[in-house]
Amino acid sequence: MIALAALALLHSGPGLVFEGRSGPGRGKHIVFLAGDEEYRSEEGLPQMARILATRHGFRCTVLFSINDQGEIDPTVQTNQPGIEALDKADLCVMLLRFRQWPDAQMKHFVDYYRAGKPIIALRTSTHAFNYTADSTSSYRDFGFASKTWPGGFGKQVLGVTWISHWGNHGSQATRGIPADLRSPLLRGVEDVFGDSDVYEASPPADASVVLRGQVLSGMSPISPPAEGNKKTSEGVEQGLNSPMMPIAWTRTRRNEAGKVNRILTCTMGAATDLQSESLRRFLVNGAYWATGLRVPARANVDLVGTYQPSKFGFGGFRKGVKPLDLE
Repeated sequence: MIALAALALLHSGPGLVFEGRSGPGRGKHIVFLAGDEEYRSEEGLPQMARILATRHGFRCTVLFSINDQGEIDPTVQTNQPGIEALDKADLCVMLLRFRQWPDAQMKHFVDYYRAGKPIIALRTSTHAFNYTADSTSSYRDFGFASKTWPGGFGKQVLGVTWISHWGNHGSQATRGIPADLRSPLLRGVEDVFGDSDVYEASPPADASVVLRGQVLSGMSPISPPAEGNKKTSEGVEQGLNSPMMPIAWTRTRRNEAGKVNRILTCTMGAATDLQSESLRRFLVNGAYWATGLRVPARANVDLVGTYQPSKFGFGGFRKGVKPLDLE
């Protein structure tokens, strides 16, 4: 790890770079975009990058929302320096919320998408961008409130946009239930758990649901399933767990440039969720699948270094931290 860390420092720039030295992913470059105020993507995504580089050989770049002092600050929605790394990326893994990047930065993301490259989108990426309908940005259609592209990037590309917390936020955790046992994404995945709650979600017919989310009555992996009914955003009353909401699905979509994007959306992904070995394996499997590699029977997803993620919540990010401080 000493050599790996030194190389990361050498090439870090505005983010972090973890250079995998051996493994099936060698020669593939993954760019992680961390930028949400609540679920500590600035802590969780670097750990996933370390795993994919150290255990599987991928080259992993992690980019953050950065303030004027050069510190990681997820409340800064208008600055994601280093995003030009997407120009040569093989995979984008994103956990973003309501970003409003300037056109010079947003162009790299849009060009990546329009080139038909794969995307793994976690949690709040269903509402990744928040350009207003009257914004002067060239990319305002990607925004959550878009009138010309309803639901923006989340609805049009991932398949859903933000609707509601289906489980009670902060008091009802999530158990992942396999929905398609034939999916290679579930190889070695046995017991997915996250303390973030289930989102209300209705992916389109062309999506293949891989995991469904069982709403638990508490915040422990041994909490029993929650009971009772709830009304959907469309006013339909149904059981909390009958049917269970989708929490992960794949989609192969032809974009506006005529290119095909391979997409994996997962509404889990808080830094604390990643304490689940099976969730980490699911996402590592997703990286193999998205980059066209054969998914291993049981991927090594052992944590790299110390991992003690902060609890999700607004205002809870670690202040005064610069990207190199994470190394």
